Amino acid sequence: MAKNSLFAILLRSPWWISFTVVIVFALASAALLPPQYVVFGLMGAIPFFVIGCIAAWRQMQAPSARTVEHTLERAAAMPWREFRDTLEQAYQAQGFTVTRLDGQAADLQLTRGAQTTLVAARRWKAASHGVEPLRALDKARQARDASHGVYVTLGEVNDTTRRFAEKNAIALVNGVGLVQLLGKRP
Repeated sequence: MAKNSLFAILLRSPWWISFTVVIVFALASAALLPPQYVVFGLMGAIPFFVIGCIAAWRQMQAPSARTVEHTLERAAAMPWREFRDTLEQAYQAQGFTVTRLDGQAADLQLTRGAQTTLVAARRWKAASHGVEPLRALDKARQARDASHGVYVTLGEVNDTTRRFAEKNAIALVNGVGLVQLLGKRP
């Protein structure tokens, strides 16, 4: 789905907005269409109803702001080895086989089926994250013939770094995404 399509925007918006669109669609169908065609007009609201249900489900499953803040504070207080072990457990809970790496560019190798992902997390506490660590991760990903890369950080990254990550199959895991990942430990 395109990042700025109507449905993608609605998925990121509060759930009630999609349901408001459904109600407006239903009212407009009832007001503007002949009675025998109202049912067909209402069918146009079905995708918005589905998107509203998906958005509501995601928002109910998302951690609260307090949980996010508390988990990120705990992660920031962890030493590297404890944080790495926590990440390892979280990825294993998702069904990955996790291998520790000693290189500077990547810290973990995740394998599930025929797919391999490299994870760089050593700089998770850094105040700023430029393109260089991601460039090194991308080189390591290509050298190991991994299909994806994951860069873990507590903070946000700048737009240049985000564009580089999108262009090179590197997922940025931070904020709520990191909290959701860490919450999947056994």
